[in-house]
Amino acid sequence: MRYSAVSFRETSARALYVMTICCLVFTATLAGAGRVSAFTIPEKLVYDLTWTGVKAGTAVLEVVNDKESIRVTSIAKSADWVSVFYTVDDRVETVLTKGRSKIFIGRPLNYRIRIREGRHRRDKEIVFDHRALTAVYIDHLDKGRREVKIHENVFDPLSVLYYVRNLDLRVGKSVYVDVFDSKKLWNVEVQVLRKERISTILGDVDTVVVKPLMKSEGIFNRKGEVFIWFTDDQKRIPVKMKTKVAVGAISATLTSGTY
Repeated sequence: MRYSAVSFRETSARALYVMTICCLVFTATLAGAGRVSAFTIPEKLVYDLTWTGVKAGTAVLEVVNDKESIRVTSIAKSADWVSVFYTVDDRVETVLTKGRSKIFIGRPLNYRIRIREGRHRRDKEIVFDHRALTAVYIDHLDKGRREVKIHENVFDPLSVLYYVRNLDLRVGKSVYVDVFDSKKLWNVEVQVLRKERISTILGDVDTVVVKPLMKSEGIFNRKGEVFIWFTDDQKRIPVKMKTKVAVGAISATLTSGTY
């Protein structure tokens, strides 16, 4: 069971979050690209997290209207058999302003990540001030606090997913964006690799496959290649993610939801 714990620790709790970061790099470079009519609010996506074909946990990604703002939540939990020796209970949440256009749903106001993975705990927050062009990083466990200068096109690792789903993804073209994570700005590249038809809960669908190149020292580590499959239609639903680990591979597969 040693390898199961190590592999799950490295990626299964982060599988859905890795799916999100692949989207980050399109924000700045594709702002002028043709748009599509993507998701509706509310939306809920439910995933099985599997390790070498065995279910190791579940993940949920949900966006809802919250009065004058939009709230996006990502939750990952270990399966019962994994929790016996390594419990995972992670929650990531971002609150956005409501955008004034169909393509831009809003800017991040508050991003918080609360993680329980075995004995490891994290409780960190980012407060964005887009007028002052600053982001305040807060560590609620270590009582650390740091203010960093940003620019207007900076996003947190969760919110930008919904902006990107309104954009065209072009095969063969890498794009870049600045992402605030782990007390600093990261310039991230994502490669749009190919189009591929796969079997999903939605049936056989055409997808666009992307590969993010991680740099962040935060919730996304530079360990193993990550591939993400988006439906090649107006919805741009992230239906699958796969990443190699020390032993085998971790996959996140869409199983249900409201979309």
